[in-house]
Amino acid sequence: MSTIYILWLRQLKRYFRSKSRIVGSLGQPLLFLLAFGFGFGQVYQKAGGGNYITFLAPGIVAMGIIFTALFSGIEIIWDRQFGFLKETLAAPVSRLKIMLGRTLGGATVASFQGLLVLLLAMAAGFRPQNIAFLPLALVFMLLISLLFTALGTAIASLLSDMQGFQLIMNFLIMPLVFLSGAFSPLDGLPKALTAITVVNPLSYGVDGLCHTLIGVSHFGLLTDFMVLSVVTVAILIVGSYLFSKIQI
Repeated sequence: MSTIYILWLRQLKRYFRSKSRIVGSLGQPLLFLLAFGFGFGQVYQKAGGGNYITFLAPGIVAMGIIFTALFSGIEIIWDRQFGFLKETLAAPVSRLKIMLGRTLGGATVASFQGLLVLLLAMAAGFRPQNIAFLPLALVFMLLISLLFTALGTAIASLLSDMQGFQLIMNFLIMPLVFLSGAFSPLDGLPKALTAITVVNPLSYGVDGLCHTLIGVSHFGLLTDFMVLSVVTVAILIVGSYLFSKIQI
């Protein structure tokens, strides 16, 4: 447990030491919130959807989390190139503990990032429907963070090139976000898009946040929690296996 704690603490120190990283990771979610929220707000309201920023906020929170969570994997490639990973793996500690420590640290950072985005959304006019559901919203933030931090770790374990990792992340993030119900309701989509949203794990994270923050749900809260939990465990297992096979 001490090894996991040390690696978790190391991830937090890396994050809070880099002020530019904190500001930079908030830039894109904030841009989407303001540009979409105020740009399409009147259109959405005229269509009978109500306040668009209220609908948009849970998806933007999830977006802020997934950006930070997935890109945390690049630290593995960075450490590998500069020799830090070799020193870590040479320690008499199982690679499973190393992977769990890094993943928990990255997930904590991503969850904190989600909280910051939520505060920015509240500053822009968003108000949670029921304050009592906020702790449950934090649970969904943590599940999303764990899932996509583990996914980022799994992908980074297969790569040694930072540019290749960034290309893959950019290829993954936008489809995952736009096909999750973050920017538009999932009801009434064409069958092909509906099938994609059903297999997209972020859809259940966004839906869980929508339920806990604005009282609107497409799949149901229990389904959201169960699917996210199962997929998170599966990705953690896959990520642990791939990390254990890293060649230095």
